[in-house]
Amino acid sequence: MIPVIVRALSPRMADGERTHLGRAPIDMALALVQHEAYAAALTAAGGQVTVLAADDLLADCAFVEDVAVVLPELSLVCRPGAASRRPEAAQVAPFLPADRPRVDLAAGTLDGGDVLVVGRRIFVGLSTRTSPEGLAAFEAAVAPHGYAVIGVPVPGALHLKTAATALGPDRLLVNPAWVEPAAFEGFAILEVAEDEPFAANTLSLAGTLFTQAGAPGTFERLTRAGYAPVALEISEFAKAEAGLTCLSLIVPALG
Repeated sequence: MIPVIVRALSPRMADGERTHLGRAPIDMALALVQHEAYAAALTAAGGQVTVLAADDLLADCAFVEDVAVVLPELSLVCRPGAASRRPEAAQVAPFLPADRPRVDLAAGTLDGGDVLVVGRRIFVGLSTRTSPEGLAAFEAAVAPHGYAVIGVPVPGALHLKTAATALGPDRLLVNPAWVEPAAFEGFAILEVAEDEPFAANTLSLAGTLFTQAGAPGTFERLTRAGYAPVALEISEFAKAEAGLTCLSLIVPALG
């Protein structure tokens, strides 16, 4: 079983941060159903899911990916770019795995949604949430463990993983309208369907590839490429600029 950390929803989720989307009403009852289905799907795929309690005052607390980066060698506690989200990091930090060192980001800001780990390479999005100083501090923390860190400008999306995620060790799914595919030198690139810009955010767990429901064109492209994607519905979280990866922290085995 692979440890997975998720966090319950704040009833104020509709009041959370927005950068690229306008505000739309969120059906909280439906969001709760979708969140439960998400946790159940990760459990069925081989995850040992721990659900942390929500902080009702922190609207974005369910988006637990942004507050930490967990690697086989260490756990890094982030400093989110949105000031309203910084208390989340301190609340989640005690629940990070105790079997590896825990370090805090030393400078700048960094959201976990900007950190794409593919083998020994880590791509870090330079977005409105992650600063150059945060990138440098992250690199200083992980480079001694043999990781190559590559900064990637993200002009079109909230986070790097909104625009690109890994399908495997040598292939990425990318929305080229939001991030330049040439930034990922050496990787094969599969592009999302042009009318499904948010479809690049996929989640992989123990060999299962999860995609967002409502992106049939990209689903078909993945199927033709030899994958067997499983679609999950997260429509209410998408209204809050969240994707599949935002809702969990997957804990890799020790290196």
